[in-house]
Amino acid sequence: MHKKSFLTPPRRVALFVTCMADMLYPSVGIAATELLERQGVEVFFPLEQTCCGQPAFNAGYRDEARVLARRFLQVFGPMVENGSVEAIVAPSGSCATMTSHFYDVLFEDSNERPLRQLAQRLASVTFELTEFLVDVLGVTDTHARLEGTVTYHPCCHLLRELGVDEQPRKLLAAVEGAQVVELPDAVDCCGFGGLFAVKNAGISGAMGRRKADNLARSGADVVAMCDVSCMTHINGILSREKIACRAVHIAEILNGQLGSRLHPPEEEAPAVADHPRRWQDAAAKVVGEKGGN
Repeated sequence: MHKKSFLTPPRRVALFVTCMADMLYPSVGIAATELLERQGVEVFFPLEQTCCGQPAFNAGYRDEARVLARRFLQVFGPMVENGSVEAIVAPSGSCATMTSHFYDVLFEDSNERPLRQLAQRLASVTFELTEFLVDVLGVTDTHARLEGTVTYHPCCHLLRELGVDEQPRKLLAAVEGAQVVELPDAVDCCGFGGLFAVKNAGISGAMGRRKADNLARSGADVVAMCDVSCMTHINGILSREKIACRAVHIAEILNGQLGSRLHPPEEEAPAVADHPRRWQDAAAKVVGEKGGN
């Protein structure tokens, strides 16, 4: 997929936050936003954004996936086409792959040509977070500090579909105080694969345990990655196997949200500043209404 070459670095982007980050890991969306803002980039967050359709697409429900894909194009399309933003940035290799690679497949029917062409135009300005920081903004050092041993797991969509690998490694190498070590068999899948983990639980678990064993061999305190889905899967296995390592999203390291020093599992990690998200606001409203009855 051809990516647009910018004459000057973009200064306005839309954050495609993804479902899991928005609903389960808002700190990742916050980290991505703050990282971009520190580089002088204005970040727009369209509240109307929903799922990109990847789970339905992977399950073979093409019609249902198209409904969500059309929604994505309706939300982000006008922002790019009218110049409100210059790029779309996602803290996820898998969701960035879905919108930039597989919408072309969803709308390949001749009757969907206008949507396919719009999808192709958006794909040219859609970037995974570390790809955008390094390749577009030219940033290789976010001035983060972290004392501890860090390794990196390249998630499959990011590595194999987007071809992004050097970018997150460069950013981690610049983290002051961090000892970055290589993960044995790093390119092996962790076994998640979305619905693969449900339909093939035995195989998925075996692949995950192999990844966990390699993390133990690496001696790392944390393993950084660019997708919260794989992060969730790996953390579950690390916990069950009682391995003293945890998976974190790379944005949280680069934004200093783990503190300056890694804490052992039994110690409580430093508190992160409270940044309410829309789901938190909704929950607070419900609690308030219940309290008033």
